[in-house]
Amino acid sequence: MNSLKKIGIVFGLLAVLVSCQDNSKPNYQYMPNMYEPVGYETYEQVDFLPSGQEAMVPPANTVPRGWMPYGIENTPEGKELARLNVSPLDTLQRDANLAKGAELYNIYCAICHGPKGKGQGALVKNEKILGVPSYDDVARNITVGTSFHTVQYGLNSMGSYASQMNTEEMWQVSEYVMKLKQDLTK
Repeated sequence: MNSLKKIGIVFGLLAVLVSCQDNSKPNYQYMPNMYEPVGYETYEQVDFLPSGQEAMVPPANTVPRGWMPYGIENTPEGKELARLNVSPLDTLQRDANLAKGAELYNIYCAICHGPKGKGQGALVKNEKILGVPSYDDVARNITVGTSFHTVQYGLNSMGSYASQMNTEEMWQVSEYVMKLKQDLTK
């Protein structure tokens, strides 16, 4: 059989296979689980866990690992009570805490409050947000406790950052805010 005949047979078989394909239906799926996802509801019973266990709601009065509850309420009275709070961070590691606080401040806060805490961040300069206070405003009477309370719960148009930072990071940012306030009042 010459090579031209062989090529003709191959093209003939290929034409038959292609013409049998139905474009209205998908072809055979080699691994269907990759193409058709199986959705599970959050707390429903599933068959792939031993003895049909299901995901359970956490027990009452428990807290997630690495998170400490803040015992002061989100009220004006709570903010005044927070004014008396001092930072629980180790004073021997003050420089490391301020360095980490500066890093987090530049990520989350400087866009509005400015790199020096004057209330002139990029969003304020572009008039996207108005009324961001300077840390040296004596009427505000900012303390490390009120700063933490504000980061925890938010204030006015500033939202809470409790979902972006853990408790230690929020205290580090609060300490850095106090350093900025001190630098501005010099």
